[in-house]
Amino acid sequence: MSAAYALRDRSRRLGWAAGLPGLALILGLSAAWFTPRLESQLGEKADAVARATATPGAEPWLRVSVEGRDLVVTGEAPDAATRDAAYQRLAALDGVRRIVGPVGVVEPASPFLWIATKGRDGVDVTGVRPAEIGPSALAEQLSPALDPGTGLHDRARAALGAPPDFAAAAAYALARLRALAPGGRVMLEDMRLSVVGEAASIADDEALRTALADLPTGYGLGQIEILPAVVPDFRFVASREPGGTLTLSGHVVSDAARAEIRAQAAQASETGRIEDRMRRARGLPPGVDAAAMARFALNLAALLQEGSVTVADARIALEGVALDAQAIPEIEGLLREGMPAGLSRGGATLSTRPLSPYQILLRHDAETVTLSGHLPDAEAREALLGTFRPRLFRERLIDRTRLGEGAPPELARVLRATATALTLLGRGEARFADRAITLTGESLYAQGGRRVSEDLSAAMPPGWTAEISVTTPDAASAWTPERCVAALGTKLMGQALIFPPGSAILTPAFYPLLDGIAALGKTCPTLRLVVTGHLDPSGATAAPKPVVETAVDSTASLDAGKDAGRAPSKAPAGSSGSRASDKAPGKSNPKDKAVRTEAKPAAQPEPAPDLAQGRALAIVEYLLQAGLRFEQVAAAPAGSPRPAGQGVGIESRS
Repeated sequence: MSAAYALRDRSRRLGWAAGLPGLALILGLSAAWFTPRLESQLGEKADAVARATATPGAEPWLRVSVEGRDLVVTGEAPDAATRDAAYQRLAALDGVRRIVGPVGVVEPASPFLWIATKGRDGVDVTGVRPAEIGPSALAEQLSPALDPGTGLHDRARAALGAPPDFAAAAAYALARLRALAPGGRVMLEDMRLSVVGEAASIADDEALRTALADLPTGYGLGQIEILPAVVPDFRFVASREPGGTLTLSGHVVSDAARAEIRAQAAQASETGRIEDRMRRARGLPPGVDAAAMARFALNLAALLQEGSVTVADARIALEGVALDAQAIPEIEGLLREGMPAGLSRGGATLSTRPLSPYQILLRHDAETVTLSGHLPDAEAREALLGTFRPRLFRERLIDRTRLGEGAPPELARVLRATATALTLLGRGEARFADRAITLTGESLYAQGGRRVSEDLSAAMPPGWTAEISVTTPDAASAWTPERCVAALGTKLMGQALIFPPGSAILTPAFYPLLDGIAALGKTCPTLRLVVTGHLDPSGATAAPKPVVETAVDSTASLDAGKDAGRAPSKAPAGSSGSRASDKAPGKSNPKDKAVRTEAKPAAQPEPAPDLAQGRALAIVEYLLQAGLRFEQVAAAPAGSPRPAGQGVGIESRS
């Protein structure tokens, strides 16, 4: 009996064990069959509740998803009562176990801040968005501004207080985001657009800055911090073109550095003509100072007739035609002793050739006579100095000439005749270009001016030409007003007077053009000028105060060995220095006053003008001291500055 009972009990246990898998299969099939149907039915009911939250013409503010018997809700209700009512309708649905939130309540936002950040897998949107525009509708309006295939992850919350035309402004902002590398962001804070990040490429940087000049109507710029793109081949090139124009190309690290380089280049070119082809970029090797690198390259370029100075891979190389025979040892000395830290020497392929045109400038001012340009040899230099010395009384004689080949025939004789004529004038200048002379100046007496013109014209050898314009104080001009205006336009063509950032101090590169304008104004008493200052580039920092170089009397040596390897001391053609004992009382030099303005500013009883107008006033003061009458020149009214790249404006007025 006991054995039979044990056998039946064992069979019962085996039967239950054999039936459990089948029961599990039945339950699993039931769940797989009924659960989706339950979620589907519950989802349809919940969707109906969500759709009912939409107002006419708008999308529902409530969004519901089903997870089993749970309802997950998101969105922003217009107010707490509307949100609670939606909760109650959802809770009343058959089969709901619980509701998982939260659902926010729309509130005013001030400031109304919308932020889009570029990631590697799409664009993330945070902050707030207009409550009256649903997220789907807003995404549909913004999607054309995104790169194809870029996802928009909108985690912004609805809020009241959006600025007008928000969707159009947000689309504009998103389009700018395409030019930034991952991590860049654009922000709309009320009606101000901010852009922060690194440009994806040089072309994107330029396109972005161009686009920011054309903002949506009513919107302005906020924080703009765009880092230049990093390039693997950072380089800087200063090319000296025939005729004296200096072309800048390659890369520049910032707009502030660009302004500083342009100001230095204007002085190095002597003519003041520069062409800027530089593009913003990063990638300068560590340890190289961008400002020192550019300054050194421009110093080398100033010693070329034509050619280029290239900095690439932290190596500096030169090729072209040296300014003259003296320039080659001077360049070698700079490369040997003046190389900035972090740079090394590359190749230097230089040649020499006769100068063409062969240029000389003789300038006679109230207190100085300045000689610059080239002379054929030391004998010609001494002959020229010997012509001037006995004819000068209190004026200082400053010699900045260099020796160079290519002088035209009969130059020594023409120089003596021109120097003699120049000393008979109260002020003036003579410019030589090969066998052509242009002499302008002012004589105290009409008869003396006629004699200078006749004698110099008669002294010209065959093949030489002389254009002479000598005026006397208050003499009536034979020029018509139309001719005067046309002559002014010719002088200003291709010339740009650009002050260093933060400065209203004249630079020596300005003097030739301003002196020419002053001479024209004295020839044309009817000419009326208005001067407009310029602004600084955005983000530019003030330039350091210039070191004033004091000119000295000529100490030219015939010993060429003393000059070998010596860096050129190149003082501005228009600057002058003098000892106090040499100055006559009551006499002043406009350039000296321009320099002294930096050393000892005059007291200002009235509020100081803004920087742009201050620059205009500095130009006006110089022209007045150079001989223009008060009614001939004036500064433009405050509040009418010119853009930084255009420089100072000098225009005729009726």
